[in-house]
Parts: sequence; structure tokens; C-alpha cells
Amino acid sequence: MESFETKCSINPGPPPVPVMPPFYYTPPPYSGPSAEEILYLREKYLIEQPPYYEKPLNLVDGKMQYVFDENGKRYLDALAGVAVVSCGHCHPAVEEAIINQMRRIQHTTVLYLNHTLTDYLEALAAKMPGNLKVFFFLNSGTEANELAMLMARLYTGCNDIISLRNAYHGNGPTTMATNGLRTEKFNIVQTGIHHAMDPNPYRGVFGSDGKKYAQEVQNIIDYATSGKVAGFISEAIQGAGGVIELPHGYLPVVYEIVRRAGGLCIADEAITGFGRTGSHFWAFENHDVIPDIVTMAKGIGNGCPLSAVVTTPEIAQVLSTHTLYSTFAANQISTTAGLAVLNVIERENLQANAFSVGSYLKARLIALKDKYEIIGDVRGRGLMLGVELVTDQEEKTPATEETSAILEEMKEMGVLVGIVGLYLNVLRILPPLCFTMADADFFVDVLDNAIWKITHK
Repeated sequence: MESFETKCSINPGPPPVPVMPPFYYTPPPYSGPSAEEILYLREKYLIEQPPYYEKPLNLVDGKMQYVFDENGKRYLDALAGVAVVSCGHCHPAVEEAIINQMRRIQHTTVLYLNHTLTDYLEALAAKMPGNLKVFFFLNSGTEANELAMLMARLYTGCNDIISLRNAYHGNGPTTMATNGLRTEKFNIVQTGIHHAMDPNPYRGVFGSDGKKYAQEVQNIIDYATSGKVAGFISEAIQGAGGVIELPHGYLPVVYEIVRRAGGLCIADEAITGFGRTGSHFWAFENHDVIPDIVTMAKGIGNGCPLSAVVTTPEIAQVLSTHTLYSTFAANQISTTAGLAVLNVIERENLQANAFSVGSYLKARLIALKDKYEIIGDVRGRGLMLGVELVTDQEEKTPATEETSAILEEMKEMGVLVGIVGLYLNVLRILPPLCFTMADADFFVDVLDNAIWKITHK
């Protein structure tokens, strides 16, 4: 195998210093507390994972695909609050819609009639295939997935749910049980959950053969259950697990197997939905399947707490026998934001932009892979991409320390990106859908520089 040094012998010097694309917005001066003061108070009062970076950023302003720190430094945001800011920071149309609604009424609960809810329901239902037409709104992806699995269990009368190794679906009691990563679980009692082999084209034993991985689901039903199950839940592209796209042919076979066993098929679109994968509005559509239940969150509200579960009227009937209620869900602010997001995605062709810019960005990342031995894999679809870093191409040894160092270098050069995967060796790229070709070039040029610096120390 060609060594890293041999690959770089044609151009042994560092890459040119990247130049951030020009931008029209300059934030007003910031006069609030410093990063050091905020960090002190966070560490004193907040129960939460530590922030990114050796010197955490105090981000005080944002506009579209850019954010600004307390000193006015601009950063290209390739994480977007973990895919939440779908349309762009402070998008004027979303901002205006929210402000106008706040001036009228902010919250009454679904106990009263509210046209912002029904306007949104009608628009969102038009985006769903088949008979997926009735919704229940909540506040987070965790809540949505918890409800989806509750509905599957109630509808089928079975308890067993099949999830995937390497999956992430939330941090509630049931969702945590479905998580297939030890880093995303506490030592709690977990019942009725079975984890099937992860269909990982890069690290999996069957490569990209989706049908062979699907057989593992049948094996679980045959050997670990009564032969009947409540359902199967999966992401079409695993997020926290390292941006793993399920191989072609996997989901159609699995859905058939699960339905034969009486179960429902749940698609977790918390990250992948709302046009992020480019080729389709929902990632499951890339696999030619129609789930029985779909959950959605994150980019649904461009930053407003909102999530949803959509299913068929028949399945939804299982919730009619008892009271199920969420106080804040579907309030006027969140549903107004949700409708504004749908309108912006349509009007500005953001799904098509995710496809064209994402395809270009992926091609440039693949070209970078040919230059650096540390890049083991480039994967994903649209503007949900992953770059897995390894210290050994054949052994696929995770380059955990190097990935962290690259994250720091990219921040210094003005690019924010995420790190995911069991070994924290995958760069996760989830920018706002308004990302441009110039942004893609700058991102790759910064990554090029960061890798060169780390690998030449």
C-alpha cells in the first residue's frame, strides 16, 4: 500500500492557506459576559457534557451558514446545532414568521383551536407518502421515538423491538435501550430490545451486501423472540454512530421480515429528514420503502423545540383509549416556525441545493482521501456526510487523538464540525441547507490544511 509520505511527495509543502468566502453580514459588538465567565458558571450549575474545544467558543451571533464569537470572529458552521438549523441561522423568513406570531399569541396548548397548528399539519401531511397522514407533536426526537415505540407495542400487542448496533434514538427509558452504542447508555434495566448486526459497508462483515445483513433480523425473530415482534426502528443514515448509510437492499428485506412477524417499521428521520439527504425529502425514500411510523425532529423547526410522529389513522387509534398529552408541543411559536421552514425549503430549493452542494463536497472529500492515508472512508448523502479517520488503512484503527486535533485546527481556521462514532474518529458534516459551493471549497481546503498540520508534526 502506498505510504502517506509517497502520496505527498509530489507536493511536500503545506497546502495554500484557505480564504473564507466573503459574506454580507457584520454582527453588532458584543457586551455580555466572556467565554471564561460563562464556562465557570456552566461548570458550577449545569449537568451536561463538556463543550467542544480546549477553549470553548462563546457564539453570540449567527446569520445563515455562519456564526460569530464574542470577538466578532466568523466561523463556517458545518454542524448547525447537530442538523437543527436547517434553513440557516436567523433566516429572515423564519425569524419574521416567529416574531409576528409572538406579537399575537405565543401558547395556548392543543386544548384550544389554533390555526397555526392546522396550517402546518396540512402542509406537512402533503410531504408524506402513502397513508402516513396523522401526527402527534412533541418537543424532541427522544420523545418522538419513545411515542413511536409505545404505539408499536400497543398496536401489535407485542413487546419485542429490534434496533441496530451502532444506532442512536434518544435518551429516554425506551430509546436509551434501543441505542446500540455503549457511550450512549447508562446501566439501567432494559427489556424487550434486541440489537441486530450493524449493516456497516465500511467495517461490517458483509461489506455492502444489504440482504445478508437483513438475515440477522430474521435470526433474532427466530431465536430471541416468540416469533412475533412489536417493531423495528432504524435511521437510514446512522448519525451518532458515525454517519453510516444503510446499504442498498437492506431496508426492503428487513421491512418484509418484520411485517411478516406482525411488527411495525419505524423510520427515525430526526437528522435525515426535511431534504437533508438531497435526493429525497425523507431518507427512507432512498431505499424504496414506506414505514408504518416516521419520527422527525431537529431541522423541523430551525431551532424551535419541535418534533413529530406521523403514522396511519388505523395505527393512531391505539392512542384514543387513554389520555396522552404534551403541554408545550404544537404551540403557536413552534408550529409557525415549522411551517416557515417548509416554505423556505420549497421556495429556496434547499433540498436541491443539499443534493448539488453535498455531491460536490463529497467528491472533493473523496479526492482528499486519495491524498491522505489517514482518511479511511468518506460516506453519506446530500449534506449529511462523514469522514472516518484511521491510523492504519488495513486494520482500520480509529485515529481518535488525531481527529480531536483536527477538530481544533479547523476551529482555528474558522470551520466548526462535529465528531461522532464509538471511538470519536468520524468528522460529522451537517451544515445548514443553504451551504454553497464556495463554502464546500473552503471547508475542504481547511480540512486539507488541518490534516497536513497534524500528520506532519
